[in-house]
Amino acid sequence: MNTQERIISRFLDYVKIDSETGDEAAIAQRLAVDLERLGCCVTTDCIQEMAKTSGSNVYAVRQGDPKLAPILFSAHMDTVAPGKGIQPVAGADGYLYSNGTTVLGGDDKAGICAIMEALERTARDHCRTVEVVFTVREESGMLGSKHLDYSRLQSKKCVVLDSDGGPEKVIVGAPGQNKIYAEIFGKKAHAGLEPEKGVSAIQAAAHGVAAMELLRIDEETTCNIGTFLADGPTNIVAEKARLVLEVRSRSAEKLKRQTSQMVHCLERACESFGAVLNCQVETSYPGYQHDPDSELVRQVFAAVRKNGLDPDPAVSGGGSDANVFNQHGIAAVAIGVGMERVHTNQERLCIRDMLRAAEVCADLIRGE
Repeated sequence: MNTQERIISRFLDYVKIDSETGDEAAIAQRLAVDLERLGCCVTTDCIQEMAKTSGSNVYAVRQGDPKLAPILFSAHMDTVAPGKGIQPVAGADGYLYSNGTTVLGGDDKAGICAIMEALERTARDHCRTVEVVFTVREESGMLGSKHLDYSRLQSKKCVVLDSDGGPEKVIVGAPGQNKIYAEIFGKKAHAGLEPEKGVSAIQAAAHGVAAMELLRIDEETTCNIGTFLADGPTNIVAEKARLVLEVRSRSAEKLKRQTSQMVHCLERACESFGAVLNCQVETSYPGYQHDPDSELVRQVFAAVRKNGLDPDPAVSGGGSDANVFNQHGIAAVAIGVGMERVHTNQERLCIRDMLRAAEVCADLIRGE
């Protein structure tokens, strides 16, 4: 079996193991066995209750040359729904597909397979120490990486295999995200007999939203409203409305300023209409930005070039486990593994890009 046949076989095997976010136990158990077969010392944690999952994060280390700095690779085990009963289909065009009734699961089992293939290729080579972390619940708030036991890790550099495109696409910057949870309380009244005695929570919320800057703010900053909920009969002035909003920016200052602007719009509207605002801001994850001349980026670029590709330093509009690793003092970038049309039933995976990602990781493990 050649390397392409091997990585395809592994991928087809892994995606048939159900692992929708929060239900990663089966894939975690399988990966622990396979990592041990590849010469790794494997451990898991007990974050089931904290992360509300059936699974656990999987940690692996394979010792190498102590003169070379260790390196960490990471991917997440969970998929989005619908991800049960995945039936992968091989196309004649160099892509793998789902049968159209589910996602394919390339996000992020392509990343897992690229890491496993890199370990397979370097099993008998002179290498640096390599660490691997496979996380749970990335798709539902990066809960696995947020609850990771960082004391188990020795690496200060990490490559996260979790992006579209090929491995030449290196995510050197990604935004931080704030979530805004707002409840607006008005006052009930009969809408036909005495509406002037009521305070419409919907009206206050709508005026607050209308005053906001939304969607694309600038090249670094976006914001959006995901939930605007107020359910009730038309003959009663609405007593309550609930909103969930988000702000993303690669600039910490812009993230703070845009969040404050949106909250202030709601505060002014509630004050104007006599409603009461209960508002909480939660930081989902911090942003990161690496200098192209940083040691990690230079090493990844060198491995990309070694495989005949031109590095493409990119910035992302979304977060990944790389954001959390950076927050914990481990310099991390994400690279592409060939996934396309992710989170849809039309998802597909470029086999060549997954294989190239494995080759880049293998070169990084060898310290070349």
